[in-house]
Amino acid sequence: MGVKVSVVMPVRDPGQDADAGIRSVLEQTFPPDDYEVILVDAGSAPGVASRLDAMAVGRPHVQVLHLPRAGWPMRARNAGLAAAQGEYVYLIDQGDRMPPGVVRLMYERAVAAEADVLAGRVVKDGGLPPAVAQVDRDRADILRDRLLTQLTPHKLYRRAFLEEHGLRFDERGGPLAEETFVLRAYLAAKVVTVVAESVCCRVTPRPRREQRPADAAAELDALLDIVDDHTPPGRQRDRMYAHWFRTVVLRPFSTGRFLASSKDRAEMYGAMRELSVRRFPSRLDPLLPVHLRAVAVLLRAGRLDQLAILAGITRGVGMRVALREARWEHGVLNLSLAGELTQADGSPLWFQVADERLYWVPPADIDPLLLPPALTEVGDAVARARMHVFVRHEETGEMFAVPTTSEIHVKGDGDEVRLVLAGEARLDVSTVAVGHPLDRGMWEIHARMQGGSYHARARVTGGRPGGATGRPHGTDAGHACAGAVADHPKRLIVPFWSDKGTLQVCVDPRSYAESIALVSPGSSVVRRDGHLFVVVPVPYVPPSGGPPVELILRNGSREVTAPGLVEPGEPGEPGRLAGQLAARVPIRRLPAAGALGPGSWTPALRTSEREIPLHFTMDITRTGRPAIRPAGTPPPTPFHRRVLTTLNDPRRLLRRF
Repeated sequence: MGVKVSVVMPVRDPGQDADAGIRSVLEQTFPPDDYEVILVDAGSAPGVASRLDAMAVGRPHVQVLHLPRAGWPMRARNAGLAAAQGEYVYLIDQGDRMPPGVVRLMYERAVAAEADVLAGRVVKDGGLPPAVAQVDRDRADILRDRLLTQLTPHKLYRRAFLEEHGLRFDERGGPLAEETFVLRAYLAAKVVTVVAESVCCRVTPRPRREQRPADAAAELDALLDIVDDHTPPGRQRDRMYAHWFRTVVLRPFSTGRFLASSKDRAEMYGAMRELSVRRFPSRLDPLLPVHLRAVAVLLRAGRLDQLAILAGITRGVGMRVALREARWEHGVLNLSLAGELTQADGSPLWFQVADERLYWVPPADIDPLLLPPALTEVGDAVARARMHVFVRHEETGEMFAVPTTSEIHVKGDGDEVRLVLAGEARLDVSTVAVGHPLDRGMWEIHARMQGGSYHARARVTGGRPGGATGRPHGTDAGHACAGAVADHPKRLIVPFWSDKGTLQVCVDPRSYAESIALVSPGSSVVRRDGHLFVVVPVPYVPPSGGPPVELILRNGSREVTAPGLVEPGEPGEPGRLAGQLAARVPIRRLPAAGALGPGSWTPALRTSEREIPLHFTMDITRTGRPAIRPAGTPPPTPFHRRVLTTLNDPRRLLRRF
């Protein structure tokens, strides 16, 4: 039958970080007769080259090619393609990892669909999930399925198809050479298949390759010629042009590099203005986000000064996403969110209403004659705005999309309004990882606004820093949400607020005490009858009531302990914390054994197995008044020091009176 799949990996001085990637390629489940691995060494140090050769010893399906140190990585890929014998060829970079069995999966899907190109799901370490189709497609469309958002070479290609069309990488090319190769493959292929429901490759961040703006413009010019050769004039070609106009030409004019150096600014402006005037007509502008429409107009008009002003103002535009409600329904965590675009100072971004149409308000320093109302009208774009929610593993950076529905709301009276995007996300930890359960650990909640007048991303906030029972800004609604046990596998899931006030979810806390520690910033304390009653929220109370716990409070070398009593919460309050841990501790104004006194006390929970720090600090004044503050925040300034500070500052004293 011959070799079914060849995997080509260029390698140059990979270091230890690439070992996992090479191992993942070598340990695929294909029999050696059906599968080959080609490691293309592009001028590594002698020790690395010999180590690669040693990997091939005893593995007849592994071959190592040695090339001079030039043309990286395009030349290495071409050499691997020339040496490949497989029916299909998969391209991967050093450091990237392939899950077990995925090569067989992709091959079987490609053969069944008679695919020339198969685009498998690629997960970028620390990056957002790709915008390419979120479901499998036997016959994908380049625009409908957003294939232009996945232009890295990580694909399975039919080798005869590559030979028929002479598809190779431009060895002299820059960053766009990869996109050019993949674009030619997409446009020439009769069938492009998408495997989106299984992770096919985990990609490590690659070093940014710097390129002169003139060279980038020349590469893009050649790429657009390929688009012209394969698509007739019309909306499809315009949408493809708009993709590279946005990503390659316009977006760099909102970066720090454009603002930082007048030399770089002039060089970028000169190269991209000529290309914009010649290849990107104004009919493309409605296909762009509104602030990039303004960049396009100013670039064609030759207004470098206005471009610098616009970049300085719009670069700080972001998004604020607040949690409005969290509740459990049949083992699924439902999150009600509200997102709003913000300016650099955190204030809301305002829009204008005129004649029942919605308009972007350009910065005051921009010449209004250059931006007519037809260009700043954003009603249609805003109507298409969507919120996307993701979970991101705090340590590994792995991210998965959470099913989300959303709708846009216009807030405000008169002719100035704000846009608020309301979203409902359903986090099912048993299936959200592309049909699989989430791994154990801490998962951050991120949200992205897409398809409106701006694209922005932010962490979900809404609570006081660290407060599990904190309140979202501007509301009075509490957000204490109980933990729950997922149906499959049986694991405790605890939503909580991080120390920075952002929403996270802990999957399978390592202990009962740790689950309590996660929500402990929502603790409270009161003084009564010579004792302090410390109440710590409990996210989940097991049927057994949980193991015995002891509250420990330390101040330097002093230690006070008290037994903790776990009390279940009141029934009939879905979404609220499941219970509370209460401890009764004596307090004295003077130091006494077994009693609290003035000072700052650090709490912890002790079980028979271990001791877990709690995420708050308890301060006791000289008069015996207790207060709780988030861990890591400075203690309040004593009253007498505030008085002295005011008296020593005449300006502050005058403001008082």
